[in-house]
Amino acid sequence: VGGEQISSIGRGLCVLLGISLEDTQRELEHMVRKILNLRVFEDESGKHWSKSVMDKQYEVLCVSQFTLQCILKGNKPDYHMAMPTEQAECFYNNFLEQLRKAYKPELIKDGKFGAYMQVHIQNDGPVTIELESPAAAVDPKQLTKLEKQQQRKEKTRTKVPSESSRERNAPRNKDDPSASSGAEGDVSSEREP
Repeated sequence: VGGEQISSIGRGLCVLLGISLEDTQRELEHMVRKILNLRVFEDESGKHWSKSVMDKQYEVLCVSQFTLQCILKGNKPDYHMAMPTEQAECFYNNFLEQLRKAYKPELIKDGKFGAYMQVHIQNDGPVTIELESPAAAVDPKQLTKLEKQQQRKEKTRTKVPSESSRERNAPRNKDDPSASSGAEGDVSSEREP
């Protein structure tokens, strides 16, 4: 940062964290568990994909990277899905705190939030894995499509009558003021989910 090295690790994981508008404590906890337990290292006998960063007592370097929330609009990047800076900084610091609580605090390093950083990664493999929390697994572009499908499903559901079948099938008395032929107006009997 600004020509000065502020953080470095040896063997371990470099986590580039993109924080979405929709991320919550639940997603944060999920990501902490996944990052610390992800089996990407080999064991003592050389078997690949056997050990986690915690198993090997390796380090973790975290870098907040809002550009991971990019959606391309033609050739222009759009970052409206990224959490705003003030909220994101709090979320990121909470993420670091949770990582440190779940592992060894001295093995969790980070950059400088919001700063322009030069990050040098020596990727062993190379292995790059994209992790998303289960709630965030929907592509934002697909969200509208899914919402429309859900609305169509709700429209085609069988309507729940507001009266029992006995009442519905019972003959109505012409003199009963509560009896209605339905001609007076459309009264919906659907309930909100």
